[in-house]
Amino acid sequence: MTATCVILDIGGVLEITPDTGWVQRWEDRLELPLGTVNDRMRDVWRAGSVGSISEREVHEQVATRLGLDTFDVDAFMADLWAEYLGTPNEELIAYVRGLQGMCRLGILSNSFVGARERETALYHFDDLVEQIIYSHEIGVGKPDPRAFEAACATLDVRPENCLFIDDVSVNVEAAQAAGMQAHLFEDNARTITRVAAHLGAGPRVPGHVPLG
Repeated sequence: MTATCVILDIGGVLEITPDTGWVQRWEDRLELPLGTVNDRMRDVWRAGSVGSISEREVHEQVATRLGLDTFDVDAFMADLWAEYLGTPNEELIAYVRGLQGMCRLGILSNSFVGARERETALYHFDDLVEQIIYSHEIGVGKPDPRAFEAACATLDVRPENCLFIDDVSVNVEAAQAAGMQAHLFEDNARTITRVAAHLGAGPRVPGHVPLG
């Protein structure tokens, strides 16, 4: 329980996830007013984020609410996952990999049903950290304090010994309210410096080789 710990978010931190414009493209294709897709799907997205709906049920709701056939549902979901998964933040991932054995490592992610399987296959986050806590698996997401409690319990660490890293300020503030140290991700350089300071290693951790 006295171990030093670093817990990271995925989207916007370990994954680079810019807006791809896929929702608007589907609205244009279906001749729907701007905002219609998310208006119709909002409760489904929420249910998927806390695991109260299955992937199969998500597909069924997409088909029903947007009037899509099976082929188009598959294409729609492929576009969703392409934005969700983004591309790997290679520099930060390499840095975190270099921390293995120096501290406890975890991930706390607001997620969606199917995320673990896809992120494991693409990015092997299960080999990067000791525990991954997904909102769709624990039934609650950030900034709910129970999400941070679940992360600490799963990793068997005290909140005050944890540094939590997220790109959303409300989640950073919630982690601090839960007793954690927290850092708002803005870029790799400042994040690496903050992690190194948390580990008591100055601005750089030995063995880290900055990537371009």
